[in-house]
Amino acid sequence: MITISIADDELRARGTPERNKGILYKSIIEAVEKPLLEQILERTEGNQIKAARMLGLNRNTLRAKIKKLNINVEKWKIT
Repeated sequence: MITISIADDELRARGTPERNKGILYKSIIEAVEKPLLEQILERTEGNQIKAARMLGLNRNTLRAKIKKLNINVEKWKIT
């Protein structure tokens, strides 16, 4: 389970309001995306086609995210 807590003072501390645009969205995506993909890949035993279907993503989109986030799919594959 992932818990995200956001305090107003955390966002203010990062700079001026202009510079904070998009920080909340980006911070949440960064915190959630990799663990979510890893959990789905574990459930599908590393099968990227099944994982993409479960997530409602195109397989190529999932593969790009896996590469970007440096996820090792091999650790869930059954040999």
